Amino acid sequence: YQRRVRGIIHTNNFQMAVSPFTVKSLLILDSEGKRIAAKHYSSDYPTTKEQFAFENTLFNKTSRTNGEIVMFDGIVAVYRSTSDVFFYVTGNYEENELILLTVLSSLYESISLILRGQIDRRTLLENLDYIILIIDELIDGGIVLETEPQILVNRVLLKGSDGETPTDQTISQVLQNAREQLSQLIKN
Repeated sequence: YQRRVRGIIHTNNFQMAVSPFTVKSLLILDSEGKRIAAKHYSSDYPTTKEQFAFENTLFNKTSRTNGEIVMFDGIVAVYRSTSDVFFYVTGNYEENELILLTVLSSLYESISLILRGQIDRRTLLENLDYIILIIDELIDGGIVLETEPQILVNRVLLKGSDGETPTDQTISQVLQNAREQLSQLIKN
């Protein structure tokens, strides 16, 4: 027996809130637990001080382990690390870990593609603009928008699905396209 009332699924004696907001935060920390990039999508940590405290707690729980998932304080966090960088995606404790792992993998693979496999603290800081754009294309307000790394990279680099950027066209090609569009408008 299952029924939905005001965004809550009632199944016999079990209730589960239905929400498209799957990601609470996305964090990239260095090997000392300092923030490289972070986006918090929930109001659980409204101040910067509370966000830093949460990030520090999360880092301390995961920095010395080799796992992929940790649960504490009502959240589930999936993480991945390189030599000097830690990537985290957190969600509600009821959230499906596979969705969070997919988001984490997409983030990591997109960054790896755009930085040509060189993922370290210095390179991330030098390319922080690309990292923030990848995060913004991946998640908006806690809702996962896209998980295909190549599509994310193409969007960040302003490439089309064919991999061509608008600047790859010569001036004559741009003028020819403009003439064609203008002639189509005049015909209609």
